Amino acid sequence: MTRYEIRIAGFGGQGIVTMAVILGETAALYDGKFVVQTQSYGPEARGGASKGEVVMDDEEEIDYPKVQEPDVFIAMSRAAYLSYKDGLKENGVLIVDEDLVEIEGDLPRGVRVYKIPATRIADKEVGTKQATNVVMLGAFSVITKAVSIEGLKDRIVQRWPRFAETNLKALELGMKAGERALTQAS
Repeated sequence: MTRYEIRIAGFGGQGIVTMAVILGETAALYDGKFVVQTQSYGPEARGGASKGEVVMDDEEEIDYPKVQEPDVFIAMSRAAYLSYKDGLKENGVLIVDEDLVEIEGDLPRGVRVYKIPATRIADKEVGTKQATNVVMLGAFSVITKAVSIEGLKDRIVQRWPRFAETNLKALELGMKAGERALTQAS
């Protein structure tokens, strides 16, 4: 892998920035990649726009920290999808929370779309909507293979030791959802 760009966007309170931080930490600390992680969010504590970006490279240091044309875009809200869908790289990967994002309009050529019921899985199967971001991390890891599962598990346990069991369950369920999405896309 050379330069690989990931954009995650949604609204405040969904754990968007946390997702980007965990991806960046996993890639750098566990997988040995060069990584830069950036974030932006609105002034509201919850409900405003939120975006996290990760740039990683196996071979060389990151020369420019901003995502220019993401290889992967994870859309966790309709507003985020509409704002950033056109910037996705040709033949890129779009992963959406299917309960919050309806695919509409044209996408760049060759984009592969994966619909994950992340909010529904977190709410109904994990027992807390707060695990939606971890469900989506599981799906992302299976769909893209950009970071190691072992690294994600390690970072999740380190970040949330009191909630490790719940979040590891969310990660596993997200991975299964990612596998189903891969099967349906082929």
